[in-house]
Amino acid sequence: MQITGKQLRQKWLDFYTSHGHVDIGAVSLIGDGSTGVMFNVAGMQPLMPYLLGKPHPAGKRLCNVQGCMRTVDIDSVGDASHFTFFEMMGNWSLGDYFKKEKTAWTFELLTSVFGLDKNKLCTTVFEGNSSAPRDEETASLLIGLGIKPEHVFYLPKEDNWWELEGTVGTPCGPDNEWFYPIDAEKENPVFPDDYVEIGNDVYMQYKKTETGYEPLANKNVDTGFGFDRMLLFLNGLHDAYKTDLFTAVLAKLEELSGKKYDDGGEDQRAMRIIADHTRTTVMLIGDKVGVLPSNVGAGYILRRIMRRAIRWCRKLGVPSDAMLDVAKIYIHEVYNEAYPLLLEKEDYILAEMKKEADRFEATLAQGMKEFEKTVQGLNRKNEFMAKQNPAYVPETVIGGKAAFRLYDTYGFPLELTEELAAEGGLTVDKEGFEAAFKEHQEKSRALEKGQAKGGLESHSEMAVKYHTATHLLNAALKAVLSPDCNQKGSNITDERMRFDFNFERAMTPEEVKAVEDLVNEKIKADIPVVYKEMSLEEARKEHFVGVFDSKYGEVVKTYSIGDFSREMCGGPHVEHTGVLGHFHIVKEQSSSAGVRRIKAVLE
Repeated sequence: MQITGKQLRQKWLDFYTSHGHVDIGAVSLIGDGSTGVMFNVAGMQPLMPYLLGKPHPAGKRLCNVQGCMRTVDIDSVGDASHFTFFEMMGNWSLGDYFKKEKTAWTFELLTSVFGLDKNKLCTTVFEGNSSAPRDEETASLLIGLGIKPEHVFYLPKEDNWWELEGTVGTPCGPDNEWFYPIDAEKENPVFPDDYVEIGNDVYMQYKKTETGYEPLANKNVDTGFGFDRMLLFLNGLHDAYKTDLFTAVLAKLEELSGKKYDDGGEDQRAMRIIADHTRTTVMLIGDKVGVLPSNVGAGYILRRIMRRAIRWCRKLGVPSDAMLDVAKIYIHEVYNEAYPLLLEKEDYILAEMKKEADRFEATLAQGMKEFEKTVQGLNRKNEFMAKQNPAYVPETVIGGKAAFRLYDTYGFPLELTEELAAEGGLTVDKEGFEAAFKEHQEKSRALEKGQAKGGLESHSEMAVKYHTATHLLNAALKAVLSPDCNQKGSNITDERMRFDFNFERAMTPEEVKAVEDLVNEKIKADIPVVYKEMSLEEARKEHFVGVFDSKYGEVVKTYSIGDFSREMCGGPHVEHTGVLGHFHIVKEQSSSAGVRRIKAVLE
């Protein structure tokens, strides 16, 4: 069947709401800190507390289409199937219906609503082991619905079992996965070679114990079907960028570049990367929580994605403003109904994209020249050595100091240098880069000025609250004013906080309010403050902010407030932000040249 993205979204939601489910909508793309990940990487992830037993305010039957993000395959984006942003269609039973209803509904949806041939459907179920029995119940229900017995396959735990690794007392259970031929027209497809997974139903019917599993009183169902994959599949396509989620975007890129997507090659790859990375950029900046390009956390990932897209714009022969043209298509045509907040934030999204693009364009051309000089120098050395010694093995590694210079002088993230190097069959000395970075930091310590004078004057309950609030304020300033804002000093008493930071001008009243509102938003969200000790090197790799480097030893204390704030800090802090009360900025003024001062209270 031919189907648009908007139609598929509505069919999924209509089907499950007609069976008593409540559409709970999509939550933020940004992880809230409760599951230990930066982004929501699966549709069920935000539902984890409720799958673990917490009552959901919307009831026991839920459904939605949830935006997700994964960056582990970012280097694969450019082929026909990988994305950084994608969506998952989900529905859940929290202690309500179970296998009989769920198998019937999935079968009905796939065959009656989506028009798939029941004779070509294949499914896999848990084969059982010494800890839990073979899932004969699900297999019997599937066959009873019309799935051919020879199309029901029993697979081991690694394929058809779901549980939270390393936990005890949590729900777990067998997984029923659904498959359909990649080529629906093929007469006699063979499983698994000719098939692709289209979704799965997880039956959480056991509780994990120290010695194995025991039956769970309240059984849950967790269903997940990939939205982008299903759209591709239902339209009989083999290129995920051929769905209507991307057709208008690719047409715009063809118009701007004068090149054709179907011609393949590097131009096609460039269009895919620009299309995917721009979509992710729009979703991150336009998210309920909202992320801006920076050098830490989610902002760092966004900056990396944007800069990769900008570089591929240059390869395609279009200006970086092409990303703005593409962004408008996503905002107005593709996701205007599913994500109406994008329309509300359009001017903000486009302005922030433009800022980051201009910032990177200013250094990219010069940095690319410097990178090319580095490669040319390596090639000249190899040529010279080969003439001196025919047995000489050419060097293929770009030195760490050269990579650090690209980072420090031209704003090239290490990943960008590695990507450029890989395109030429080279690698980068990462250990050398880290050593050069450390040497730079040590030299900077002697020049560091404006360190905190006084800090906490006591460790009273109020002082601890104010100290935690400085973390929120620091992150909010980076988000509202500039990622380059950093704390330059603080002084805390039981009555108020004083916070100094680098910024070249006075804040506008609108900026003061935006910072104040953002801090209060994070307080209201009651986000856990997570403490963890790690090595200094590990903390830097995980993009924790070290405000005053000279304070830290080789083992550091880190505090995360969701993904909003990640700092190396000696503490102390509250356990969750909800106890802070209402944050109010009393005054914003100059402290010294290039340094501003905020005085604030918790009410």
